[in-house]
Amino acid sequence: MQYTEKFQALADKAQSEVEGILPETVDERMANGAIALDIRDPDEHAAGHLKGSMNISRGKLEMIVEGKIPDLNTEILCYCNANNRGALSAAALKQMGYVNAKYIADGLNAYKKLAK
Repeated sequence: MQYTEKFQALADKAQSEVEGILPETVDERMANGAIALDIRDPDEHAAGHLKGSMNISRGKLEMIVEGKIPDLNTEILCYCNANNRGALSAAALKQMGYVNAKYIADGLNAYKKLAK
């Protein structure tokens, strides 16, 4: 997908503000209590997602996350298909006080390549 220059600049800024974690570390982090947060739309989530992940779409994230993840210290691994929405979501969560909000670098696409 071709992104606008302003959107990409915003996403790049978000990526510089939050930690991107390697897809290879996701399973271990989840086993240790991290929440994989699929921030794609419900139809995207239904078409395939990380096993055990929670789905809150980017459009509703800030409105409902506190009810779903009340502990601000929880490690949250935001992901989309690649980087942008995951990083934007992690940055928003950081601004809300979630100190361990991160994004999965290269997203679901990279994670799925590990299984091959």
